Amino acid sequence: MTEPILSESFPYFGEEHTLLRHTIRRFIAERVLPVADAWEEQGFVPREILLQMGSLGLLGMRYAPEFGGQGLDTLANAVLAEELGRSTYGGFAVTVLVHTDMASPHLYHAGTRAQLERWMPAITAGRMITAVAMTEADAGSDLASMRTTARKVQRGYVLNGAKMFITNGVHGDLVFVAAKSGVPGRNREMTMFAVEKGTAGLRVARALKKHGWLSSDTAELVFEDCFVPEENVIGQEGQGFFALVKNLQNERIVLAAQALGEAIKAIELTLHWVKQRKAFGGPLWDKQAIRQRLSMRLAQIEAARALLFNTAWRDTRNENVVREVSMLKALAGTLVNEVLYDCLQFHGGMGYMRESAIERMARDARVQAIGGGATEVMLDEVAKRL
Repeated sequence: MTEPILSESFPYFGEEHTLLRHTIRRFIAERVLPVADAWEEQGFVPREILLQMGSLGLLGMRYAPEFGGQGLDTLANAVLAEELGRSTYGGFAVTVLVHTDMASPHLYHAGTRAQLERWMPAITAGRMITAVAMTEADAGSDLASMRTTARKVQRGYVLNGAKMFITNGVHGDLVFVAAKSGVPGRNREMTMFAVEKGTAGLRVARALKKHGWLSSDTAELVFEDCFVPEENVIGQEGQGFFALVKNLQNERIVLAAQALGEAIKAIELTLHWVKQRKAFGGPLWDKQAIRQRLSMRLAQIEAARALLFNTAWRDTRNENVVREVSMLKALAGTLVNEVLYDCLQFHGGMGYMRESAIERMARDARVQAIGGGATEVMLDEVAKRL
């Protein structure tokens, strides 16, 4: 493994975080990088890889040991996300992070004991992969515009509607679905449901073709008179909006960490390129404009990482970090795109070739300013708290 160009020692970290980083980096080098190009072609990450990650304890680090977890903290998942970002395969990274930090936390934090015992061991082992379905064609960051409904019937609910841009929606096993349940007097009248693959009335309308993140499967899901038993309600009826909003902070921390991991790796690849690529009588590194631009980008990344790990540490202490998380998500999502623009530029024609990791990373980075809360929405969240 090459020496890191930025510090991996922060005062918030314990020995467990350092060991975790090395474990993930070694796994990616040995099990991911040699074969991940094929995942980009096929459009999904093979289950065997996720099972291997489960066996290493990487799919449930913040969950209790009794459910197969490791009982670690927010910093651990930030380390996981940063290292997944460094892999250069954003689709692989988000496949894992949706499962660990965007979908399964809904069950872990709001599920009944029976639900936890039923599903959590398989989730942490990688035998059951999860997705979360809240986005719709006309309702992304604006959750209040959600149209999927859940009608109360005997012994359960009937779901009708459609969900768009659902990561792990094609090959996942358990989907946490937000729907308007029509409970009078409750905020947004939204309830969360666990819907298993194969449930009658749930179908994958289509696998979506994306600009980037090609190795993550992404689906449009349709619910047509889909019966969900009442024991599959996650949390309290009518309180799904609060569950969604609560987990958004965790989601945004890991997305920011992934973005910064991508930015770090892009700088590393570009440094290697400009130091050996000859032009106008010497290596590109001899051009002052290039080495100064990369140096400034590196400084910006390091500053953003300081915000990342401080925010993750404060989240572990149960502090209110909505403002800081919103700042972080806006900053990281913008910065990774600026970094990848420069890095592709400095790779010249090779940066535009599909055989280049930088080309793939530049495509993958674009969604970081959109998914999990668009930059403009994040900045408004900050502004509300000024």
